[in-house]
Amino acid sequence: MDDKETLRVGVAVRRLRRSLGLTLAVVAERSGLSVPFLSQVENERARPSARSLQRVADALNTTVGELYDAADCTRTVDVVRAEPEGEEGSGVRALLRGHHQLHAMEFTGEQDTGREFQHRNDELMYVAEGAAEVEAEGRAYRLERGDTLCLSGGVRHRWRAALPGTRILVVAVADHIEAIEETRH
Repeated sequence: MDDKETLRVGVAVRRLRRSLGLTLAVVAERSGLSVPFLSQVENERARPSARSLQRVADALNTTVGELYDAADCTRTVDVVRAEPEGEEGSGVRALLRGHHQLHAMEFTGEQDTGREFQHRNDELMYVAEGAAEVEAEGRAYRLERGDTLCLSGGVRHRWRAALPGTRILVVAVADHIEAIEETRH
C-alpha cells in the first residue's frame, strides 16, 4: 500500500464518524487522541501510526481492516465492468465496490425469493429489461422496461421477475446510513 492509499483512510474515518453522528471531540475523548490530530488525519494532512489508527477504529466501534476497506472506496472514480458476454443468466451482481452511502445491485433472470423485505432506508427499483411484479403495502404493481418504483424506508414489499431475461437495478440508501426525516414547521 502506498502513502496515498494510507492517507485515504482519513476520508473513511470522517465518513464513518459523520454517519455515526459523532463529533471530533467525542472521537478524541474515546481514542485519547487530540482533536487537532484527528482533524489532520481526516483531512489527509497527517498519517496515523498503526497504534493511533487502532485507537480511532476502537473509538468508532470498527476495525482497522474495515477502515482500510472503506478507504478503498474513497476513490472519486471506480468503474465496475459488466459481466463478459456469455456469462449472463440468473444472478445478482453488486454495482458498487466498498462501503458507500448507496447500495446498488443488479438482478438478472428469474428472481423470486418468495420472501417479503422491509428496509429502514429508501430504495429505488428500475427495470432495465423485461418486467417485474411488485407487491408493496398490499398493492400490486407491474413494472415494464424503463419503469421505476421508489419505496420509502419501512415499506414492506416483495418482487419477482415477470419475464425471462429480466434485468432489474435496485439502488438503496445503505444500511449504515440513518435516514433523517425532514420536518416542516
